Amino acid sequence: MFANPPDAAIRACLARVKTIAVVGLSPRPDRPSHRIAWRLQAWGYRVIPVRPAVREVLGEKAYARLADVPHKIDLADAFRAAQEIGPIVEQCIALGIPAIWIQQGIVNDAAAARAREAGLFVVMDRCIAVDYRRLMPAVEA
Repeated sequence: MFANPPDAAIRACLARVKTIAVVGLSPRPDRPSHRIAWRLQAWGYRVIPVRPAVREVLGEKAYARLADVPHKIDLADAFRAAQEIGPIVEQCIALGIPAIWIQQGIVNDAAAARAREAGLFVVMDRCIAVDYRRLMPAVEA
């Protein structure tokens, strides 16, 4: 059974990450992925949209796949259906992305275990914005 890392480890991850690839970032402002990515930008993270058929979201060029992103990615934040998490994990492993955050409401224990076995830092079924607000109190949230 998968268990998320302790709060101290999540806090350390949030503090060291600079660039977040948001897989499934919607261009629609009413969607959770858009609102959370906007908030991540406001907190100082560089957000890279990963979504096919979209040119730009939140002022950043969008890419169809993680492999297309020419920048170093510190964390992949996945807003995709549970059955799509396995291939995203495999891309993270292949590309050397050190962390994956699988958003609240998305659970794929096998993919999370695979990611952890490959050495990735993994958070699953939690909202990155909620944890940021809770764990990073010194930063304006």
